[in-house]
Amino acid sequence: MQEKKLKQKLYYLKMKLRNIGSIMRGSIVELKLTCSNKKCKCHKDKKHKHPALYFSVNINSKTKIIYLGKKRLALAKKYNNNYLKLWDIINEMTLINLELTKLSD
Repeated sequence: MQEKKLKQKLYYLKMKLRNIGSIMRGSIVELKLTCSNKKCKCHKDKKHKHPALYFSVNINSKTKIIYLGKKRLALAKKYNNNYLKLWDIINEMTLINLELTKLSD
């Protein structure tokens, strides 16, 4: 690809970065939990454990986890999707910069 086209693509990607919004790296996980009601089926049968949604991330070799529930799920998905978009843009920019570096000889 020509240097001019590569620089245009890089400029376009930089513009996309401005619109990313809030980001959050990690995973949405569903944990099956036992409740505090001793008479509940979840105490006797693992199939009846109660599902709960959490967001999990590993930072500095420590796992951080927060309860999401249904209320926060959409926001967590949005932030996580924004992170994935950011990562895609970073990878594209890296490839373009590699090509520009090769052309600079």
